[in-house]
Amino acid sequence: EVERAAALLRSIGLNKQIKRVETAEDGIVYADTTHDEFANEITGRTIKMVGRYGKVFYLELDGEGRHPVLHFGMTGMLQLRGQIPIHYREAPRKVSGSTEWPPRFMKFILHIGSASSGHEGVTEVAFLDARRLGRIRLCKTPLTEPPISNMGFDPILSMPDLTDFSRGVLKRTCPIKALLLDQSFSAGVGNWVADEVLYHARIHPEQRCNSLSEEQIQALHQQIRHVCTFAVEVNADDSRFPDDWLFKYRWGKGKKAKGDDEPILKLPDGRPATMKWVTVGGRTSAYVAELQRLSGDNAAQGRRKV
Repeated sequence: EVERAAALLRSIGLNKQIKRVETAEDGIVYADTTHDEFANEITGRTIKMVGRYGKVFYLELDGEGRHPVLHFGMTGMLQLRGQIPIHYREAPRKVSGSTEWPPRFMKFILHIGSASSGHEGVTEVAFLDARRLGRIRLCKTPLTEPPISNMGFDPILSMPDLTDFSRGVLKRTCPIKALLLDQSFSAGVGNWVADEVLYHARIHPEQRCNSLSEEQIQALHQQIRHVCTFAVEVNADDSRFPDDWLFKYRWGKGKKAKGDDEPILKLPDGRPATMKWVTVGGRTSAYVAELQRLSGDNAAQGRRKV
């Protein structure tokens, strides 16, 4: 979803000027800057590039000064004026279908247009954050400063080779799901992506990193790249995700709709899959019991089911 946001800003803003910035005061979301400072520093500058690393996206602007570095958190999103907010699957009900302007929970609105354009040629795009878990920063060199400089590999931009990846996984003792969620290890892998990767790799989310087999490490390496690449290629449009992806079923506890007693996630042999949930690394993890089994000493450890 972050790559989709970056792509949107490229489509409306590349080589265009930020003609005006409206902001809302928020001492939590604005990190190491203020809403007024943010507006003053970027107004009048031209967008030369829109980049993304992990779950962070940033605008490189011309001229002197710092550049906006943005993180959505769990409920952040962009909204174009006249359209509903752009969100992944679930958004706060109070904003998900609204076109009101300025939008509720707005942190800033960019007025973008060519240097010579009048009011009619300006596009307005807002950054929203209902739960205030996102962050808005200004950085002189986004790729070499926190938060990006503290992140691990990006599966699209900097996936390590199998040897380095294997070394990085096997030296850990935590559950593999917890490692995948650690942004200092794999930047951009969130909860549903981690579950999707583990499902296709046939690895239980509680399996300890240092207990993974060579075959499991190879499958994990392959699926991290595959799942992330495919999601970006379809512009995070989940209607285009394959029918055999866990994503299609995890939200409804394995059911397609309320009142539907027929499980629709199927095993490779056509039998209904048994979906289960367990808490790993503080997050709810979905997995398929028949395909993702704990092995070795992990199987004897107690598990807290959800």
